[in-house]
Amino acid sequence: MRPSGRKTDQMRKVSFERNFSKHAEGSCLVKFGDTHVLCTASLEEKTPPWLRNSGKGWVTAEYGMLPRATGERMKREAASGKQGGRTQEIQRLIGRSLRAIVDLEALGERQITIDCDVIQADGGTRTASITGAWIALYDCLKWMEARNMVKVEKVLKDHVAAISCGIFANQPVIDLDYLEDSSAETDANFVMTGTGAIVEVQGTAEGVPFSEEEFLTLMRLARNGIGELVNLQKQAIL
Repeated sequence: MRPSGRKTDQMRKVSFERNFSKHAEGSCLVKFGDTHVLCTASLEEKTPPWLRNSGKGWVTAEYGMLPRATGERMKREAASGKQGGRTQEIQRLIGRSLRAIVDLEALGERQITIDCDVIQADGGTRTASITGAWIALYDCLKWMEARNMVKVEKVLKDHVAAISCGIFANQPVIDLDYLEDSSAETDANFVMTGTGAIVEVQGTAEGVPFSEEEFLTLMRLARNGIGELVNLQKQAIL
């Protein structure tokens, strides 16, 4: 039995609140159960120096957790003068996931930065960030389209979403919350496109190595879960 009472293939309740931030070109408050992440998309009419005069744009991401996103207050990383390794890893993952479904030439020599700020954490912050970031990116591109800067359908090639799966209490389960994630035997994150293509898979045995059969079971759970998330994204942008 899962601590939440959910079935092995049952995700937490997922919701998207678009236009959450007044000033950002695109924004979305995404909730995966008790994990809440604010994703904002900011447009700049310039590219990183190494892309200048290339005819291509760039999509990147930054990620952070508010001090009381967790049970005890965490120090702000700015106070230590540098980002932690986990933060850098997650924001690079978010950036890679978004660039996988963006035509950078169609974007033009512009940069879109997606900020993913965790307001409340209960497991799965990186997967919620990726899934909500797609909504924020979409709305930023719609903002640009309204000003005759781009055509959304030319820049955005597909949906992208992510979900965690793992082996908890000897059972493959989807969308781990903190209680499950902190004691899972295996923990994996899957990032896939709306057409089912794989962007990235991160899987780790926390104690006992897992078998190929178990991995394929997790993959099936993830594929079904991401299909649900993409459908929710489609409903959200109607």
